[in-house]
Amino acid sequence: MNLRQIEVFHAVYLHGTVSAAARSLNVSQPSVTKVLRHAESSIGLSLFERTRGRLIPTEDARALFAEVSDIQDRVRSLRQACHNMRLGRGSLLRVSALPSLGLRAIPEAVAAFMQAHEDVLFDLQTLHHDEMVRKLYERETDIAISYEVPATAPVSHQVIGEGELVVLYREQDFPDAPPRIHLAELRERKFISPMQGGPIGRMLSSELDGLDVVLDEVVSARTYYVAAALVRAGVGMAIVDNFTAQASLTHGLSSRPLQPAITFDINAVYLTDRPPTRTASEFLDLLASVIDEL
Repeated sequence: MNLRQIEVFHAVYLHGTVSAAARSLNVSQPSVTKVLRHAESSIGLSLFERTRGRLIPTEDARALFAEVSDIQDRVRSLRQACHNMRLGRGSLLRVSALPSLGLRAIPEAVAAFMQAHEDVLFDLQTLHHDEMVRKLYERETDIAISYEVPATAPVSHQVIGEGELVVLYREQDFPDAPPRIHLAELRERKFISPMQGGPIGRMLSSELDGLDVVLDEVVSARTYYVAAALVRAGVGMAIVDNFTAQASLTHGLSSRPLQPAITFDINAVYLTDRPPTRTASEFLDLLASVIDEL
């Protein structure tokens, strides 16, 4: 498939009809139909079945769509880069971060950085730890901000800060909470557990095993801000990173660090053969200062 065929296939897949795809591409319906037929002929596969006036993707089309979407994203990125060059704009920083850091730390750092670098553009996205290496390999991001560094991947990293695990709870559920909470004090309370496979889940599990403490886990939440929302709804208490806790605090919610403290590094991860540019390094320095203040 050539780029024009990919563009038409992508539009038809998303919009479901030739007419809607033609409008989105600003071309005629016969042009879309012709290109789509040529695409099916060139790859030797049927991509759509017509049902009640709509084009329903075949299983082959569904399998191709993820690959095609990646190509479309890169083409759009190239067009944006060319557009920026024509306007005389500066570099593009593509940064991915865990959702917890995207709640406050990343936005504050970007806002402060753009005040002094109006010509720099940002492409921001959130990611989970198991997506990090793929996004770096496939050039979807230049820098990943995470709590963990992949052990076997050809990546380098720099530590830009430190985080800490805290207990997030409703004040009415724990009115006499001490300044620091020992895990054993949570034994009889309903608990929302973090995703077991992530670094925070592993750190917490290791600490619980070492103390021989078993918590009453009523819900497992795979995302920290979902765990925070469950706390707010009265489902139970949760142990989350301090960044999620700070961004989630509302009237009636509080957080306390653990005793003993459980801390972790915050890392800027990048491919070894693609180290941060000078502009990216300046942004990381600013992000480190924002994290330190939080």
